[in-house]
Amino acid sequence: MKVSFYIVFLVSILFKSLSPVYANNVLNKITVALDGSGDYKSIQEAITACGAFPADQKTIFIKNGIYKEKVLIDSFHSNISLVGESTEKTIITYDNYAGQAGIGTFTSYTLKVLGNNIKIENLTIENSSGRVGQAVALHVEGDYFIANNCKVLGNQDTLYAAGENSRQYYTDCLIEGTTDFIFGSATAIFSKCNIHSKANSYITAANTAKETQFGYVFFKCTLTADPNIDKVYLGRPWREFANVAFINCFLGKHIRSEGWHNWDKPEREKTAFFAEYGNYGPGSETGKRVKWFQLLSKSKLKEFTVKNIFKVQNQWLLDSANL
Repeated sequence: MKVSFYIVFLVSILFKSLSPVYANNVLNKITVALDGSGDYKSIQEAITACGAFPADQKTIFIKNGIYKEKVLIDSFHSNISLVGESTEKTIITYDNYAGQAGIGTFTSYTLKVLGNNIKIENLTIENSSGRVGQAVALHVEGDYFIANNCKVLGNQDTLYAAGENSRQYYTDCLIEGTTDFIFGSATAIFSKCNIHSKANSYITAANTAKETQFGYVFFKCTLTADPNIDKVYLGRPWREFANVAFINCFLGKHIRSEGWHNWDKPEREKTAFFAEYGNYGPGSETGKRVKWFQLLSKSKLKEFTVKNIFKVQNQWLLDSANL
């Protein structure tokens, strides 16, 4: 009886290992750990192991640790989630910056996302090069990108939210920097994020395409700053049709009364769309804002929904109640 029991037990294990469902479940979750207790020690190796254009969602669980590596999720990688064990202790860091040999702003990233349907969660993404000029921590161009409960840390050009056809959603994230630390051409929503300034400079530098209806939209975010920082602009237009809106956000006292800057190009005042609605806090007073900013009307505000901003289709459903 004991022999037959063990045979049945072993056969059942064998069938499970050969079962497509069981095999897919194993292959669809990969663990990365620096101490060797996971499937890989490197995040990049785990991404490569997901293969090209996987049909099923792949989850890469990253155990706590400081991962000093430059990570690329290429255009042929899709349906991948990077999930950290904890935001505070799961850190991806690198120290490239523009001006190093062979490195420019767009190659200075720590994590670059070109693939579609990518999600990152419970991670810190850091460019640790310091105040040396342009140095990107997170560079995103893929469509259907989500960042949840992440920290994106750097100085100048921390977050490059790029791609004219890219839709990006950041929720409950900390994004910090000095100059133009959220920049690019994507359509991106920032929901309940902490936007932290480390210098008297500019928060956004949007490069929105002329035919794009929405650029960067901040919902219920909190704008804070380091001590003694008291002259920060909400944004300036990197290109003519920059499009940025702050809606129902807390604006700290570090926000300048004029709010916005034209990048010393007066002609961009006629084409840029810089808007506010329902903000509060010491930096929210609009009486001294530049004349060319937009104070949204209630009727115009109705256009600022997740579904309308992203033109959301059935395959990408977001909980608009989180806004």
